Amino acid sequence: MQTALPTAAAATAGTGARLPEIIRRGVEPYEASFAAMRAYTDARDGDSADQLWIVEHPPVYTLGLGADRAHVLHPHDIPVVQTDRGGEVTYHGPGQVVIYLLMDLRRHRSGARLFAREFVHNIEEAVIDTLGAYNLAGERKQGAPGIYAADGPWQGAKVAALGLKIRGNGCTYHGVSLNVAMDLAPFSWINPCGYEGLATVDMQTLGAKQARLADVQDLLANQLIARFAGMA
Repeated sequence: MQTALPTAAAATAGTGARLPEIIRRGVEPYEASFAAMRAYTDARDGDSADQLWIVEHPPVYTLGLGADRAHVLHPHDIPVVQTDRGGEVTYHGPGQVVIYLLMDLRRHRSGARLFAREFVHNIEEAVIDTLGAYNLAGERKQGAPGIYAADGPWQGAKVAALGLKIRGNGCTYHGVSLNVAMDLAPFSWINPCGYEGLATVDMQTLGAKQARLADVQDLLANQLIARFAGMA
């Protein structure tokens, strides 16, 4: 069942711009979320609300449009789903925050527009700020989308993945995943995001033993809202 998250997201920015709604979809099979994202985007018009969907998926591998299936090394019994996002293969599973961003990038916000590069930058910054709230340092890597551990024994390991679909009309779906407290073994059965030998880590392994999925879901969602409000 979908439920609205009672946060400031339901309010309007000081400029009068309407902020995205935050919707909790609970634990949901990936295929159901994927179909619903496309249906919402197909049906939206100039008055449709931007939305952030918070979801947790049962184990699944997803492939981007240009993904090489050879990067799925040993899927075991985990389903592999072809999608229409950018990027290569990634894994979603229990203990991971997934937020889908159903946004209209051409929607005016105080005379300005939210362009794709700025959109991606703000998603990445929201992840970095979320990690920082747990005293974890995250960073970008040139040419390798996502967020990586910036220091310590896991330096360079990937902790968050980003994959988007931006249609010609400026409407987006898919989004960002942040590993909180996961079984990390399934990441070793693929070349994550197409990189052979890329280490993948979660927040608890990095030292945030107090990180709980529901708390990180709320924090990342509200960090995203704050970023979009700042651009209003």
